[in-house]
Amino acid sequence: MIMAQARDLGRRYIKAFLKGFFVAVPVTVTFLDRVACVARVEGASMQPSLNPGGGQASDVVLLNHWSIRNYEVQRGDIVSLVVVIQLAES
Repeated sequence: MIMAQARDLGRRYIKAFLKGFFVAVPVTVTFLDRVACVARVEGASMQPSLNPGGGQASDVVLLNHWSIRNYEVQRGDIVSLVVVIQLAES
């Protein structure tokens, strides 16, 4: 009797976990792709605005994808670009 209850409890736990997992993962991926994501800024390229101490320190920034989709970029905003390099096939 106790063993059957423990087995049932385990199955319910796994079922609830999987249900939450299969909802949370697509929502998180969509949010990070469409709304905002977190990035780390390292090096001297953005000094003194970001990473003012230099050295091994790094700053963490929130990249707002929503503003760029609506063309709400203003003077003074920091814009992050992703460079995609295609290698020529030989």
